[in-house]
Amino acid sequence: MNFYRLFIPLIVIITSTSAEAQETTMPVKMPVLGKNDTIRVAGTNDNGEMIPWISLKEVVIYGVRIFKSPADQAAYNRLRYNVMKVMPYALFAKRRYEQLERELAVTADKKEQKKLVKQCDKEIKEMFNREIKELTISQGQILTKLIDREIGRTTFDIIKETKGGVTAFLYQSVARVVGHNLKSTYSAEEDRDIESIIISSGFYH
Repeated sequence: MNFYRLFIPLIVIITSTSAEAQETTMPVKMPVLGKNDTIRVAGTNDNGEMIPWISLKEVVIYGVRIFKSPADQAAYNRLRYNVMKVMPYALFAKRRYEQLERELAVTADKKEQKKLVKQCDKEIKEMFNREIKELTISQGQILTKLIDREIGRTTFDIIKETKGGVTAFLYQSVARVVGHNLKSTYSAEEDRDIESIIISSGFYH
């Protein structure tokens, strides 16, 4: 009986010792990491603790618009068509006048500045003669608003700055005859349908 009492603890000790030896002697196989197994992220030091974070793209959620009548839907569809047609012209004008402002900022010579303005005016006129002259009155009115939206100045102000007040007045007089107003400004609140169309159009993606 005493033999068994000694034998059982002996077996337990030998087994545990063997297990410990096995654990300490068995090699640990580490996984091989490739270039795609590591993700680099930004980090912010918050009181000595590095907090990783990832910048996410803006997600815009649009609701399904319900129209009161087929006539309202048709009017909205016409507006969308007109906005999509003239928006590229407004973006072209924005890029071209931004380029002109950069060039004028680094050019001190008055003669060269006039040359730059003339070249910009020529390019805008060429686009007008080639494409914009075919716009309807509604499309032209939307375009003047969009130019104010993109550039931050009305078409009248742009002409006044580049061609002078007299020329701007003459252009405005002609525009008023055909139903345009070069002094039209853009309001995201008042023109919320246009704003909604622009945001969902994909022009800025």
